[in-house]
Amino acid sequence: MSMKPYSVLAVADSDGKRVEEDWGSLTWLASRKIGNAEDITLGRVVIKKGCCNPRHIHYNCEEVLYLLKGTLEHSMGNKKVLLKAGDTLVIGASVAHNAVNIGDEEADMIVAYSGGIRDYVLEG
Repeated sequence: MSMKPYSVLAVADSDGKRVEEDWGSLTWLASRKIGNAEDITLGRVVIKKGCCNPRHIHYNCEEVLYLLKGTLEHSMGNKKVLLKAGDTLVIGASVAHNAVNIGDEEADMIVAYSGGIRDYVLEG
């Protein structure tokens, strides 16, 4: 099995890849844009206690979310699901979604997308 050169790169820190928002933060770990992955995007998302990220859609990829800590109410289309630490959620492409932190601490999760470049479109 031959590996492409970018597949052996490692991101040692999040310098320049961390995005602060009023509701929390996103730290991008792997993607085509970063240059260390071709067909996947990987990140870590923190949602502050009592906050939520905007409802949005990824038309070009699926999203897999693994909750490391905290409690979230996650909307997907017209459904809502309760997530606790250790839960995994798969969101299909083109499904509007967002997460509300309803717990007593920050919600910390790993997110992966089935594309090296993920689109992000606010609903509405």
